[in-house]
Amino acid sequence: MSFCYLTCNLNPVLKISKIIYHLLFWALAYFFWIFIFRNGALVLIHTITIQFCYLAFISANYYFNALYTIPRLLNNKRYVKFGILFIGGIVLTALIRIPVSMLVVTYIFKVPTPHFDLLTIFVDSFINILFWVLCILAAKMVIEKTRSQIYIEQIEKEKATNELNFLRAQFNPHFLFNSINSIYGHIDKSNKDARGMLLVFSEMLRYQLYECNVEQIELNRELNYIRNYIAMQKSRIDERIAVSFNIGEINGNIQVAPLLLITFIENAFKYVGFNECTANRIDINLNYSSGRLIFSISNTRDAFINQAPTVASGLGIANAQRRLELLYPGKHELLIVDKEDTYEIILTLFDL
Repeated sequence: MSFCYLTCNLNPVLKISKIIYHLLFWALAYFFWIFIFRNGALVLIHTITIQFCYLAFISANYYFNALYTIPRLLNNKRYVKFGILFIGGIVLTALIRIPVSMLVVTYIFKVPTPHFDLLTIFVDSFINILFWVLCILAAKMVIEKTRSQIYIEQIEKEKATNELNFLRAQFNPHFLFNSINSIYGHIDKSNKDARGMLLVFSEMLRYQLYECNVEQIELNRELNYIRNYIAMQKSRIDERIAVSFNIGEINGNIQVAPLLLITFIENAFKYVGFNECTANRIDINLNYSSGRLIFSISNTRDAFINQAPTVASGLGIANAQRRLELLYPGKHELLIVDKEDTYEIILTLFDL
């Protein structure tokens, strides 16, 4: 038996609720427009059809801008292309709406259509669609701004708490590094493995103490820390466990939250199986393309020991999910595949 969990900033229940909210909004808008814009000279079915045509084109225009032009163009300061596509979309929908609404009313419902000047109909359609799209988009942006402000306040509060806890528990790092150097000097020079491990540990500690106190860090520096961590773990784990770490081609200065991926790697090393009859593996893959970072990690486990953490009970995984929700709201997808003999996590970060 296997279980699959998917989170995209919102869990599946909340995602379904979001879809329901959208449907309810458009339904209420539809009936509102029927009530406000009904015309006594027209039969009810004519009014219903006309407003449905408006609703269809307004909603199509809204989602086109909300899902594409605003996040891809306006937010990236590509104002000219955004303006062309925004106005062009309104013009196109206004033009298409005229024959569609007339066709539906005249030939499907057999209702005579009053004769109007086509230019007048176009201008009326353009103004109506533009007005409602702007109103709905403005409301959406206000809601998102408020939501982002709440996220920022939560992050600042958690950051302050973490800094306070760190200050309470921290030791003198200079003393620690001096101690490491002293220990390094006392290790026999012939014991290259021990001296090498101590240097790797010192580099990892320096990264955590001095480089991770920022919101974003270069991906290559984070990957170097992960390589050191894997090297440390490989020196202590059973030789029967094979570990692979594959990185695709990464171009540009990609920034990520520090120590975000290491939680999933620690989880894999903690729960990897030690089966004597089958292969024991940890496979880590990372690829970047077109602003999308895809990280996957899987580990085998002993089938008769159901010890891998679930989304609900795994503290490390739960904390990682919480960080993703705060740092990448609406810009991440976390897939957890929990099978009898393997445990896999696939994390996708968008718009990097």
